[in-house]
Amino acid sequence: MYNYDYLIVGCGLYGSIFAYEAKKRGKKCLVIDKRNHIGGNIYTKEVENINVHEYGAHIFHTNNKEVWDYVNQFAEFNRYTNSPVAIYKDEIYNLPFNMNTFNKLWGVKTPKEAKRKIEEQLKERKIDYPKNLEEQAISLIGKDVYEKLVKGYTEKQWGTRATELPAFIIKRLPVRFTYDNNYFNDKYQGIPIGGYTKIIEKILEGIEVRLNSDFFKNRVEFENLADKIVFTGMIDEFYDYKFGALEYRSLSFEHEILNEENHQGNAVVNYTEYEVPYTRIIEHKHFEYGTQPKTVITKEYPAKWHKGYEPYYPINNEKNNLLYKKYKELADKEEKVIFGGRLGLYRYFDMHNVIEEVLKCVEKNLCTEEV
Repeated sequence: MYNYDYLIVGCGLYGSIFAYEAKKRGKKCLVIDKRNHIGGNIYTKEVENINVHEYGAHIFHTNNKEVWDYVNQFAEFNRYTNSPVAIYKDEIYNLPFNMNTFNKLWGVKTPKEAKRKIEEQLKERKIDYPKNLEEQAISLIGKDVYEKLVKGYTEKQWGTRATELPAFIIKRLPVRFTYDNNYFNDKYQGIPIGGYTKIIEKILEGIEVRLNSDFFKNRVEFENLADKIVFTGMIDEFYDYKFGALEYRSLSFEHEILNEENHQGNAVVNYTEYEVPYTRIIEHKHFEYGTQPKTVITKEYPAKWHKGYEPYYPINNEKNNLLYKKYKELADKEEKVIFGGRLGLYRYFDMHNVIEEVLKCVEKNLCTEEV
């Protein structure tokens, strides 16, 4: 007999929700995490009475009412709308690319004028079949927007020149011919009042959690604790890199408390010059309309991933996807282990996607047990 029905490795959003749904169905769960806190990458820490997004900006957005209703049972959300700005050589532009952006770039005032300007730039380059990210971006939004607002930012983010990146990465650049600075088109959007950690605390209420617990350091012991395992870590590490290591991008964060009430006037400011080492500065109080006397900012630096670094998002190019396919074939044969989350499924997910995925997993694994 096992001590637990489920061992859940990782107490981010995916692992926590699975544990919550399993507990609802009478299952005994143990959740472990190698970090010293719950919440994974959505963890928020209170500093100077400000909820700091320790691992980068997390703005909840979705068009899925079921997902919105689901997450609202754990927290009340404010009316925050994501309206980032970009700085290029001391020039400020609105994101996503919209009429405010085009007016600042070219002085145009109407959608017709903006479209004509983009068409002129497309004719100059004559790109019929984009071979790389640079050509794909120029074919979508023209040379000026690409060079000022896409090129440097993207090259920093991926650690590779745009001409060496595949075109598919940027096929869906958001371009709007309206004066609308709302980055997401989703119907539901906001930040949980009091931070994301409170959501995870509520989800994990009554469930045993062990922090500072590395699955791989005590693998045999952990595997023998439960009937089944939900694994949200790196799938290639789970299989001891049998076919080779998958590639990820990493990030580092530099947090700073400033003795001023308002540093940059916006929650998210992107720095699109390649020469500026960070991609953005986050001023956390603006997520919750704070009026505290001090402020906290975070500079976000992209980093090359090495074993032992924190993997933040997968590099889903052709080479890595083929390698992941080999690991997935092993995973599909597992009777005891369920893989989930960005790292377990080797796919980039926003928070609403994570909830959709874990609820599908619950339906497949927990609901069939009830039948």
